[in-house]
Amino acid sequence: MTGTRADYGHLYWVLRGIDNDDALTLQLVVTGAHLSPKWGHTVDQIEKDGFAIACRVPFTLDDDSPAAVAESMAQVTSGLARAFVELAPDVIVVLGDRYEVLAAAQAALVVGIPLAHLHGGETTEGAFDEAIRHSVTKMAHLHFVAAEDYAQRVRQLGEADDRIFNVGAPGLDHLEHTTLATRDELASHLDLALTSPLLVVTYHPETLDADGGLGGLVAMLEALDDIDDATIVFTGVNADPGHDAISDRIAQFVAADPNHRRMVASLGQARYLGLLRIANAVIGNSSSGMIEAPALRLPTVNIGDRQKGRLRAASVVDCSPDATDIRLAIERVLDPAFTSGLPAIVSVYGAGNASSQIVDILTTTRLDGIMKKHFVDRTFS
Repeated sequence: MTGTRADYGHLYWVLRGIDNDDALTLQLVVTGAHLSPKWGHTVDQIEKDGFAIACRVPFTLDDDSPAAVAESMAQVTSGLARAFVELAPDVIVVLGDRYEVLAAAQAALVVGIPLAHLHGGETTEGAFDEAIRHSVTKMAHLHFVAAEDYAQRVRQLGEADDRIFNVGAPGLDHLEHTTLATRDELASHLDLALTSPLLVVTYHPETLDADGGLGGLVAMLEALDDIDDATIVFTGVNADPGHDAISDRIAQFVAADPNHRRMVASLGQARYLGLLRIANAVIGNSSSGMIEAPALRLPTVNIGDRQKGRLRAASVVDCSPDATDIRLAIERVLDPAFTSGLPAIVSVYGAGNASSQIVDILTTTRLDGIMKKHFVDRTFS
């Protein structure tokens, strides 16, 4: 099941591996932002990639209030339950911590289909994704985690060792298998001269903050405005409560200097990672600054608490949602004294071979009796 461009990007090589394996049959269920023009109607990209879609589960989000998001969750839960009954898969694979994933987990639990969960055990203290992720862990039966620290946290939640697999982050498999867009291709696609310093910015709502992270966004835009001659590419805001206010502010900022700034709803993995490969820094509060950017030896300015608790490489510089702190952090990651150490950065999220491991485990794991889970009590020193 996939609900957003973000989880689809991470799942791509898992889906490709399942689709190419004679022992497995892929039934792809698509829901969420994929089906909305507002977020780029990225279901078109899924079809362009050659995947057959077994079922589309309708998604309605008329506004971005918490109540509207909760109503959408109910709609998606109902639609996914019907899809799972109709398709009758042997196992359902989901990734991450979005509310669509919680909907899928609830539906799978009640319908009685085993759940395989990717990227469990992580912590992100600044968003309600934290609670969703751990809740999905307790409803899942197979756990594909991205690092040993995360495997340990899944164990703390009472899950059995033989159901936890440290495979790394599947999104990094693109760096091994995907042909990334070139500078010329990106410049043409964006209609923008990609001159240095080139900054890639992704800023999502801070769902546990009273203002939804709007104050941090305003501070970030103020800091970015102070970076002389910067080329700035903003990627789309996700469908969390508060996204409209954040998207509107970014659009205003971009419109003030269209010769140096762009905002795109979705680039796709080949373009997005190609852009990171030629960028000078990633800025914002997205997990890509923790996972993909360090693997490309690209520095990250991580703002606020949205990613608080995630493992991070030495290329990540954390700062508060304050304009002065953000500007100083940007200046730091662009300083040659800092960038000279980037070639030595080692990813903490694996070696880019997670998808093949996941497919092998799905192929060989016996599912008989897997729905019954024993809570494993442990004592940790």
